[in-house]
Amino acid sequence: MSDAQLSLLTAAPIIIAFAGALRAMGVLSTTATASAVGLSIAIAVVLFTTQ
Repeated sequence: MSDAQLSLLTAAPIIIAFAGALRAMGVLSTTATASAVGLSIAIAVVLFTTQ
């Protein structure tokens, strides 16, 4: 596994956790949170498989 793939495996959960925390504080709507989580997973999958 390359360094870039390891970084993706680290960054994606952090982004998801941050979006969840913002949702819990009331900063993000449910739709925005779902969008952030879904897009971060999609981007991570695409970048992980193309590395």
